Amino acid sequence: MLKTESIFKELVVVELAAVLAGPSVGMFFGELGAKVIKVENKATGGDITRRWKVGEEDPGVPVSAYYSSVNFFKEVVFADLKEPGDREKILDIIAKADVVIANFKKGSAEKLGMDYPSLSKINKKLIYACVEGLSEGDPRPAFDVVLQAETGFLSMTGTPDGEYAKMPVALIDLLAAHQLKQGILIALLKRAASGHGYKVKASLIDSGLASLANQGTNWLMAGHLPAKMGTMHPNIAPYGDLFTSKDGVEFVLAVGTEKQWASLCSTFGIRGEIKGWPNDIRVAKREMVINACQWVFGEINSATLFKKMNRAGIPWGKLKNVAEALKSKAASGMLIEEEQEGVKKKGLRSVVFSIEEYSAQ
Repeated sequence: MLKTESIFKELVVVELAAVLAGPSVGMFFGELGAKVIKVENKATGGDITRRWKVGEEDPGVPVSAYYSSVNFFKEVVFADLKEPGDREKILDIIAKADVVIANFKKGSAEKLGMDYPSLSKINKKLIYACVEGLSEGDPRPAFDVVLQAETGFLSMTGTPDGEYAKMPVALIDLLAAHQLKQGILIALLKRAASGHGYKVKASLIDSGLASLANQGTNWLMAGHLPAKMGTMHPNIAPYGDLFTSKDGVEFVLAVGTEKQWASLCSTFGIRGEIKGWPNDIRVAKREMVINACQWVFGEINSATLFKKMNRAGIPWGKLKNVAEALKSKAASGMLIEEEQEGVKKKGLRSVVFSIEEYSAQ
């Protein structure tokens, strides 16, 4: 097994980015062994997310839980890039770096001499990766909820009769970060062959639109306009629908195949015409399907219910809150701790893949 924490041990990354998208890319490389130098603006008190607190015990601590989520495995340097001395210090670091991650406001990088053309003059092999926001010429600050609204995600969240609901994580930022990671990795491969640097760019708006996936093609190909459906799936039933056992335990089903539907019906005694309905009919008559399922599930305690589902090969998931999820066995290897500026940070790994080296036997 190849140790992922040593993959990029020779790589130097300079992070000229704040909030979530850019810093999560920096943390990704840090977690893989790279030396990541995070430059924070000392004139403004550093990354703005340091002050985005949600009930931390000591309101005066310099590091928030939000900030911590994407700022592990980094060396933090405070600098004001408008000051010649500080700017020269950072330029000296960049001259020897492999990757720069940036998310400056439009025009700011050029004013500070931190744009790709300027930096490539001092480092011909530099990979310059930048996160942009909305479309070209759009002056609005690109915070995540703005992008959730503009890319259609917000229109699909919430319940049919309720209010719209924002995704509870900065989804578009994270999607853009994944796009930027992929771009950087490809640029590093290209650099290994060509010997020169590249500029990698990903925008929040493009990343959000690209991730509409089946919801986008549902409209493009079938004219189906996605709307608020709560946890339900527009193409499959019962899939994502919430049910409650006799002892009050909430869970979801993910019946994705006809075999699974037949198994569910035979296991729990669902009879009549519903038993023979194919998926398209089940989607069209979803309410009848859900009522029939809930009627039988509501008569069985969760322990017995889940055992029966496991034996029958029916996909289900217990509805857990974040605390329950992070206390689960699955999360035990995901938790990380690190001390920064006197604060003990706790968070989650961002790298969850493993790599095995081939060994001929």
